[in-house]
This record gives sequence, structure tokens and C-alpha cells, in this order.
Amino acid sequence: MDRLEQIFKMQRMLDEDISSKRNLNFSYELWMQKDILATMDELTELLNELNYKWWKNPKPLDQKAIKEELVDVLHFFVSMCIRSGIDAEGLFTGYMEKNKENFDRQLGKSQKHGYEVNLSGSEEA
Repeated sequence: MDRLEQIFKMQRMLDEDISSKRNLNFSYELWMQKDILATMDELTELLNELNYKWWKNPKPLDQKAIKEELVDVLHFFVSMCIRSGIDAEGLFTGYMEKNKENFDRQLGKSQKHGYEVNLSGSEEA
């Protein structure tokens, strides 16, 4: 089993354990809303580690805390994938396709326009 598959397997087990022990039976829509809010909260915790508050004196960055917050984000992201029927292979395939499209957009090779890098420094009208 590859690492991404292992993450998905472990997250599914954790989600099932929490749902069972806490007797949670939310609809798909409500689960997604809760997972999105939890992800946003974890992203806020990550942001708080990065001295974004210009009105406060900066503190030394805590790389351990930053990494922990990123892992917390991953937990909720993988839960949303699982709830939406995306497995590790589907996430990998979708990522590969979107990554290619994103490069194509930057290179002006996409059907979507407005992403091309304009190296001349002037904006096209």
C-alpha cells in the first residue's frame, strides 16, 4: 500500500470510529460543511503561527507547530475526499490532470485564457 492509500485508510478508520462512538449521523451536506469549517479553523491556526498580525511583535516561527497544523488540515481534507467518493487513486489522477492544465494555462496552451505569463511587463487590453 502506498503512503497516500495508507493515509486514506487511516482517515476512514478514524472517521468511522469518531462517528460510531459519538453516534454522529449527519447528511453529506452537513458533514461537508462541518469539515470545511474545521479546515478553515485549522488554516487559521496555521496562519496564527506565521506572524501575519502586523500590529503585534513577531515571535520566532515554530516549525513543529506549523507542520502539525498542516497535518490537521490534511485530516479534514482527506475526510472530505472520502465523503465525496474520491479515493487515493482518484485524488492522484485528478491532481495530475489539474497540474497539467495549470502548467498549460501558464504557458498559454489552455482553452482558458488570462493565465499566460506576460514577460514583456505590459498588460494586454
